[in-house]
Amino acid sequence: GGLILFAIFSLVMDVFKIGYYSSFYSCLSAIKIIYPIVQAIFVVVQTYFLWISAKDCVHVHLNVTRCGLMLTLTTNLAVWMSAVTDESVHKAHSKLKKNVTDELFRWLLRAGIRSSSAEECNCNSQICQIFKNGYFWLYPFNIEYSLFASAMVYVMWKNVGRFIEHHSHHIQRLKFRLFRRTFFVGIMLGLITLVSGLGVLILYEVQVNSSSEASKKSQALTMYYVFNIVCLGLMSLVCIGGSVIYRFDKRDMDRHKNPTRTLDVALLMGAALGQYAISYYSIVAIVASTPRDAISALNLTYALLMIAQHTFQNIFIIEGLHRQPP
Repeated sequence: GGLILFAIFSLVMDVFKIGYYSSFYSCLSAIKIIYPIVQAIFVVVQTYFLWISAKDCVHVHLNVTRCGLMLTLTTNLAVWMSAVTDESVHKAHSKLKKNVTDELFRWLLRAGIRSSSAEECNCNSQICQIFKNGYFWLYPFNIEYSLFASAMVYVMWKNVGRFIEHHSHHIQRLKFRLFRRTFFVGIMLGLITLVSGLGVLILYEVQVNSSSEASKKSQALTMYYVFNIVCLGLMSLVCIGGSVIYRFDKRDMDRHKNPTRTLDVALLMGAALGQYAISYYSIVAIVASTPRDAISALNLTYALLMIAQHTFQNIFIIEGLHRQPP
């Protein structure tokens, strides 16, 4: 389901890229238009393949199957690297254009500092600007799709030739009841937090980017940090509470080999390293900076809580992954 969601947004991004490059195809190489078309075909074919084959344990033509899956995996990683590079260059290009004069910007383009040949062409029409901004904002979905697909293909590669242990427990079907237990409360709290977070993010972006007054920017930063500190504090407490509940759970730990779970744990820990690094550098910068004001204190609290929340959350999730079904 998650793969299909990201695939749909990736296809929309490819449509926007085709529309953007088609706006001035006369001054572009044909490969610029062909590439998003081929990528869209790849996304459709791969999503269909994973949808019908993700649970297969292949026992014939093992070497050919492993080779094909590894080729698909490396293709996804190449697409991911390309998307990350394009997004980074586009963002750097936008900041460069904003911070220098038009004459200096044209000189830099002639000197070779440009993201692609498309930047030399003029995109003055309204529809062209819509296509350009649209595919830029959809890049994260394409990046997530490539990572999502890479993880699923890796699990399929690990499952080639694997025999499933028949003594494993049958799948426990969750019975979803809105007003029984705590399902409804959890969903409502999650939706409220999500909507509130989007609202705070939009207000923060608008006030910081559009306002030139230092007081308004300070208010936006204060609102942003206070909201995130409250959310991180609540998340940390909930994860600690969940880990405490596990101590009273009588179920045994599942120690059997499971490629999917192993990959989940590795990705979970690997993804947390980036946030740990960001928080660490933030703490060092705040401690070394002077003078220290209220914003710095909030930023320091936010960085410390981010480390704590990721630690407690990872412990809670990893413990849950290793629990036997009820």
